[in-house]
Amino acid sequence: MKFEHLVEINDPNDPLSSTLTRLQLWRGLVLRAEEPTLFVPQMDSCQIVERTADSISRSLSFGNLVVTDQVFFTEESRIVFQIPEQGEILASTLEITIEEPLPDTLFVRFVYEDTSSDDGPDAFYNSFKRSAWREADIDTIKTVRKMADEGRFD
Repeated sequence: MKFEHLVEINDPNDPLSSTLTRLQLWRGLVLRAEEPTLFVPQMDSCQIVERTADSISRSLSFGNLVVTDQVFFTEESRIVFQIPEQGEILASTLEITIEEPLPDTLFVRFVYEDTSSDDGPDAFYNSFKRSAWREADIDTIKTVRKMADEGRFD
C-alpha cells in the first residue's frame, strides 16, 4: 500500500497562523526523528543506537513492543524512515519531504509505503491507517509550530 498527502505550512490567508521558516521546519522534523516521544504519546522511549553524518538507527519502545528502524537525512529537504520487517510488523517506509514551490511557500509531503495489499482483508484496516497517519502528521506540524513559536528552533 502507498499513501501520500501534503500539509501546507504557511497559509497566507490565515493571519492568525505564525510563519515557519524552512530552517525552523527542518529542525522540527529532525527533532521528530531524534526525540519522537515528544510527538508520539504512545511511545515510551527512543534510544539512538548508532549515528552517522546523515543517518541514525533507533530502538523504539511501545510497552512490550520494540521496533527498530533507520532514519536517513538529506539536509533541509528530506527525511526517510525505513522499518524492516520485524515479527508481525511489516516492512515500511515513510518519506517526509519539504517542498517550496515559491519563496516562503512551504509544504511537507508525507509518503507512506508498506507491504500490505490495497485489496482483500487489508483494505479495511488500511483506511484506518491512512486516517491515523494523516492526523499524526498534522499533529506533528502543530507541535513543530508551537515549539517554533516558543523559540526552540532559533
